[in-house]
Amino acid sequence: MEIPEKLLKFKYHFIFGALASLVLVALIQLAPRFVTVLAYFWPLLVSTALFLVAVVVFGRISPTAADGAGEKTGEGLLDYVAGHPQGVEEPPKSE
Repeated sequence: MEIPEKLLKFKYHFIFGALASLVLVALIQLAPRFVTVLAYFWPLLVSTALFLVAVVVFGRISPTAADGAGEKTGEGLLDYVAGHPQGVEEPPKSE
């Protein structure tokens, strides 16, 4: 008689486990098959793969910063914003 009394302490746990199992089985039976989902999304997956391939290809064939004009990235823009653009002379100061 000792075992059934201990099992009664966990009756809600057993009920919850059984209900959770039934819900899981129902969801698995009602869910679409993987092939169906793949058939629906194949254009998106293919276009994403092609885009990633294009990014890798363009990354390999584009010139690096070291191949440029020898100027650090944005240095000319920073000089212009700072008020010292290259090739522009300051007007003479009148005294």
